Formats: sequence, C-alpha cells, structure tokens
Amino acid sequence: MTEAKKVGFVSLGCPKALVDSERILTQLRTEGYGIESSYENADLVIVNTCGFIDSAVEESFEAIGEALDENGKVIVTGCLGAKPGEIESRYPKVLSVTGPQAYEEVMSAVHKALPQQPDYDARIDLVPPQGIKLTPRHYAYLKISEGCNHHCSFCIIPSMRGRLVSRTAADVMSEAERLVQAGVKELLVISQDTSAYGVDLKYATSFWNGRPVKASMKALCESLATLGVWVRLHYVYPYPHVDDIVPLMADKKILPYLDIPFQHASGRILKLMKRPAAAERNLDRINAWRQVCPDITLRSTFIVGFPGETDEEFEELLEFLRQARLDRVGCFQYSPVDGATANDLPDAVPPEVTEERWHRFMALQAEISAERLKEKVGREIEVLVDGFDVDGNAIARSTADAPEIDGTVLVESHSELKVGEFYKVRVTDSVDYDLSAELV
Repeated sequence: MTEAKKVGFVSLGCPKALVDSERILTQLRTEGYGIESSYENADLVIVNTCGFIDSAVEESFEAIGEALDENGKVIVTGCLGAKPGEIESRYPKVLSVTGPQAYEEVMSAVHKALPQQPDYDARIDLVPPQGIKLTPRHYAYLKISEGCNHHCSFCIIPSMRGRLVSRTAADVMSEAERLVQAGVKELLVISQDTSAYGVDLKYATSFWNGRPVKASMKALCESLATLGVWVRLHYVYPYPHVDDIVPLMADKKILPYLDIPFQHASGRILKLMKRPAAAERNLDRINAWRQVCPDITLRSTFIVGFPGETDEEFEELLEFLRQARLDRVGCFQYSPVDGATANDLPDAVPPEVTEERWHRFMALQAEISAERLKEKVGREIEVLVDGFDVDGNAIARSTADAPEIDGTVLVESHSELKVGEFYKVRVTDSVDYDLSAELV
C-alpha cells in the first residue's frame, strides 16, 4: 500500500487564524495526508499567514521565504493571502495563494500539487471527533463567527475576512460538546466581534440536543455554561448588551473575564478610529460591572500615537487608566497599515513622540497591574494546570488568566498536581504580572 503524502504546516497570527489552521489540518488528516514537522521530510508546506500589522506581515514573508528555501513547494493562505500580488511578486515560485478561511481552495491546491495515489492509506479513524487541535488537550478555541461589519480606520481585517458571518448556535454548541467530551476543560470563545454574534442571522433559533438555542451572545453563553467547563470570552466590543452578560459571570456560569478592546479614552480619537460604541460611558459601565461582579477581570488593548492624538488626549487616556484600574492591558504604537483609511488622516504623531507615550502608558499600567495583583495575596483561588517548570513547580492559570496573553500562577512543587486539572490554591506572593501560590 502506498505511503500517505506528508504536509508540513506553519501557523502564524492570532487564535482565529489558529482555528483556521486546525480546520485545514483536520481535513488533511481526514483525506489521509500525513502531517510532518520538518521541512526536509514534507512533500509540501502550507504557510498560514498574518497580515494585520507591519511586523506580522514581515514575519509572514520571512516564513514563506524560509519554507521555499528549505522545501521548495509552498502553498500560502491566511490574511496576508488576501493580497496575492504582493506575495507572488516577492515569491513567484509559490504554488498557490489564498486568503483567510479559504479551506476548500487550500485543499484544491494540495490535491493539484500533491495528489494521493489510488491505493493510499486513509486513516480516517485516527482523526478524533473534535478534529486536529494545536492547543493542549485541556483547552481549545471556539470560533463562533467570521468577519466583521465595522470599518475601524486603523484596521484592514474586514477587507481580508469579509463581513460578519455567524455560525448557528446549534453548530457552535455541537462543536463545544465534542471538545468537552474529548477532555477540554476551558473553551475560549473567539471571533472578530463576539458581541455581534448572531446579528446577521437575526438571532435565529436552532436546535441542539432537542433544545432551542437562540443565536445571541447571551443565549450562547447560557448554553455553554451547561457544559461544566470554564468559558472565557474574547474580542468583546463594549455594546450596551454586554451588560447583560456580567450577571452570568457573577453567578459563576461563565468566567468573570472580559477581553474588551477599548483602544482609547478620547471621544474625538475614538470617532477618528471609527470605533463602534465610541460614545459609551465606559468608566461608568466598568464601575457598574464591578458592582454586579466584584471579581471580574478586565483585559483591554489600546493604541497610542494615533494620527491627531494631542498631548491633552493622551493625558485623558492616562487618566482613564488610573480610574479604570484594568487588570490586563496591552498597548500598540500606531503605525500605518497598507490599505487602512487612517493613513489619510492629518497630523501624524512623530514616531519618537509615539514611543515616549507608549513607555509612559506601560509604566503606569505596570503600577496598576502590580497593585491589582497584590490585592489577591492571601486569597484562595481556583487554577487550571498547564505544565511544570524545571523545578517541578506547576505553571497554572486562574480565571483571570487567558493562555499565552496573560499572567500565570506558579504553584509550589506538589506530586499530586496533574496537567489539565483544577485545584484550589492560596496566593502567597505577586511578582510583576504573575502570582505564586501553594496548594490548599
């Protein structure tokens, strides 16, 4: 019997791109292709690219070039693939270029470049029901929609991934159930705009296990809560109906965690950014959320140095940080992105000013984060173990910590601890963005 053809895979970018990679890998295995971890032993290589900011674009180009140098047969997909001309002009030897979530086109390119022999060994039974996952066994990303209906002036995602297309609630819940049955203990809900889930479906009802489930953010959260695992929400825009989700967190139905990208505090800058919900009184809402759910963890991202940002507006942003006291914060220095409408705005902020503002922003947030973590010392919290360090201490995460982007809880060495299991610990110390703890 002919040995299965082998495909190498390079996955770059955000969790949404990771889910795209998982779907392609699952289809490859379903069709009997082997997945190869080295360039030299692969029959061809697929590179799933990122194209959001300049550094990500350059990383994608470098990955394509490396794959061509090391293997020679390369298929390119992903967000950067939405600009095929740029890729093909730089790397004319690539076999195929497709945009994001172009699963069928990727497989067609694989079939053309690497057809299976009639007697290949298709080991479909080796593909798990939940599909191929690139995350550890105990957590998984659950993508509920594709695309975005907004046109933020600094962003080109809608031009690459299109308008909002939500999955039916039954489809999402069926996947979530398969993941939990396979051992997943934490579901990380992702999309381009989680708050807008179901808008395009007019919040239509579908049926999961004989039960009606409405395609709305709240109804989906309520259904996911019945699975008995951690449910963490990412990429939540601050629409008014987000207020309806916080009581679910207070009732411990989903994790008390909101990843909500505010981007700025100045109303004028937010309007220039064309941000949805720009007029919302976010400080008042944050205080209201904490009234309902005191343990809520708030993560956000911001941009400094946006065109036209004045010294006064930057100070307004710093004052917002002081009052909001957010738990987890990321900050980007604005840089032009090819195709973004913000490139045409007047009054560009000099790079040296943008960098100086970024350092001031991060220094202030570091103080706030340290204060927030100190408040947890002495408390008992639940953690999920991800792994162990060289000294045998468990590297875990609390409800406040999303994988890869937030801090960790280092639990003192204990032989009982196992990866992928929950434990109750007592926080003994806080350092920078992380906690230390002991098993209760």
